[in-house]
Amino acid sequence: MDLKQIHELIKIVNKSNIGEISIEDKDGKVTIKQKEEPAQNVVSAAPQTFYAQPQQQQQAPAAATSTAPAAAAAAPKADNLITVKSPMIGTFYRRPSPDKPNFAEIGDEIAPGKVVCIIEAMKLFNEIESEISGKIVKILVEDSSPVEYDQPLFLVEPN
Repeated sequence: MDLKQIHELIKIVNKSNIGEISIEDKDGKVTIKQKEEPAQNVVSAAPQTFYAQPQQQQQAPAAATSTAPAAAAAAPKADNLITVKSPMIGTFYRRPSPDKPNFAEIGDEIAPGKVVCIIEAMKLFNEIESEISGKIVKILVEDSSPVEYDQPLFLVEPN
């Protein structure tokens, strides 16, 4: 097999979905393999997303059990509470930096436009503002923990 024929085979393999081709004749054997890097990246990214969600589900019940007396006190009014949910996937932070106070505490009054937390996504810190007015009854997520889209963050008793 000459060099021109090998180049033609490479072009055919690149244009097709063939992963590997081997050709053998009296002069020798040629094997051409395509790189599979894009497929490997997709496969490795999927488990990262899958495993992040169960960890968060395990943390939320632990937080709920540690504040069971507070939940029991708020239980009679639970039907009128409004849930503030995460607008994105990221890491939940209750304060702007480690040396600053929390944006919101249990019992704080909030109003539309007041920053209640920060969610970091891809090194961007997004301030999450309240869209309702009321009093924070419960904080459902621990500081510096991952959150999913539409995950409940706060329970608010409306004014």
